[in-house]
Amino acid sequence: MTFADLAERAKALAAAPYRPHPDDLPPALKALTYDAYRAITFRPAASPRQGAHFSAQLFHRGFLQAKRVDLYLQPADGPARPIAYGSDLFDLGPTLQGQSFPADLGFAGFRLHYAFDGSRPDTQEEFLVFLGASYFRLRGKGQEYGLSARGAAIRTGGPGAEEFPDFTAFWICEPKDDARTIDVLALLESPSLTGAYRFVVAPGDPSIMRVEAALHPRTAIDRLGLAPLTSMFLHGQNGPGAPGAEPFDDFRPQVHDSDGLAVATRGDRMWRPLVNGRRDPQVSAFAVDPLDGFGLLQRERNFGAYLDVQARHELRPGLWVTPEAGFGAGAVQLFEIPSREEYMDNIVAAFVPAAPITAGTVLSPRYTLTTVGAEPTGVVPGTLARVVSTRVGSAERLRPTTPPSPGRRLYAVDFEGPGLPRDPASALTADISASAGTLVDPFIEFVPQTGGWRLYVEWRPPATRPPGDVVLRARLLGEGRAITETWDAAA
Repeated sequence: MTFADLAERAKALAAAPYRPHPDDLPPALKALTYDAYRAITFRPAASPRQGAHFSAQLFHRGFLQAKRVDLYLQPADGPARPIAYGSDLFDLGPTLQGQSFPADLGFAGFRLHYAFDGSRPDTQEEFLVFLGASYFRLRGKGQEYGLSARGAAIRTGGPGAEEFPDFTAFWICEPKDDARTIDVLALLESPSLTGAYRFVVAPGDPSIMRVEAALHPRTAIDRLGLAPLTSMFLHGQNGPGAPGAEPFDDFRPQVHDSDGLAVATRGDRMWRPLVNGRRDPQVSAFAVDPLDGFGLLQRERNFGAYLDVQARHELRPGLWVTPEAGFGAGAVQLFEIPSREEYMDNIVAAFVPAAPITAGTVLSPRYTLTTVGAEPTGVVPGTLARVVSTRVGSAERLRPTTPPSPGRRLYAVDFEGPGLPRDPASALTADISASAGTLVDPFIEFVPQTGGWRLYVEWRPPATRPPGDVVLRARLLGEGRAITETWDAAA
């Protein structure tokens, strides 16, 4: 199987009616609880080795992972070999102890392991997992799994119900013995879309994945998201976030896998802190032509900001998307769903093309995914300083009222990074705007504790709030030139 072969298969499938995979999960697997499913573990001794540095482990079907995924090993020469299911590949756990299942059961997905610190098989660590719909997770050395990427997003945020395409088959391509990269081919199917994907993955610090796709719409698609990213944001620096949102009764100061969206265009970069606590889901669009890149990032990297010994949110990666072809004019859209549950991914970001998506057309996006820490250093061009924190509180600090007046809100925005002067006497100015209401009394000061600069500005809402979010924007200027990215906040 080659990518060209798979693209032809996807094209042929798009010309035929959609046929969902049969729901053939045995009752004992359907009835599993969350804990019973987690107790099923793959036996490492059965891992298919892939060259000297890689191996694969497989996921059993059951509980929410009901759909069958066909898995193949693709040698460098010769036909692909299907990976045969066997109950003996797994420790089925106490609930299923002593049971066995049909040889045609198949698998729910797989994960790849790599020796970050050498070539011995016993040093290999999991770095990539494909499990459920078209979701996958990638991490770099020293990072913990956090946000997910997806093959495609269809009608996320409407109009109409969201559609979740499935990766229905994978081909793990055998690397050369000394190779440090591995290729994976995947077939995507849904009622509206079929597609062929090629993932070329180089694990490390950072891990880098090149993605090539051939997408064939079966029908017109109102909103197709390319290179979609999905994450979780419960609460962060700005508390619950939205005006009037209920506070979280949580010992942890912050809980999130990502704390903001960054969008880079020629000569500029925008940072949107994530918000939770709205009454309804919110879609924000950031027009780009051309797009240099975008990503959901976890900029807060200090344990003290989270205090969660087990979740280790400070080690969750960001993912940066660098387009190579097939993007063009469009918008990076951010979909934020109000949530009170930590297990729920409530954030989606994706590039949505401006051109209509019609049946019979072919889309050929190519892009790179890079795991990053606080900032995609070496990936994003330019030397703009970045926003490192956004804090909001009452502007009535000297003579506070009870309760605080909702008509006076103080924003403190911290900037750090290259391009900022180190002299506290430097004359910086603020370029600020508000889509409604007024921003007043901006004040900028040097922060000697960090070497960065802080902008204070008070926002006074309008007498009648418009529907949706009010957008506040600010950036710092030195000698009339932008020296920071643009802070773009939803008030």
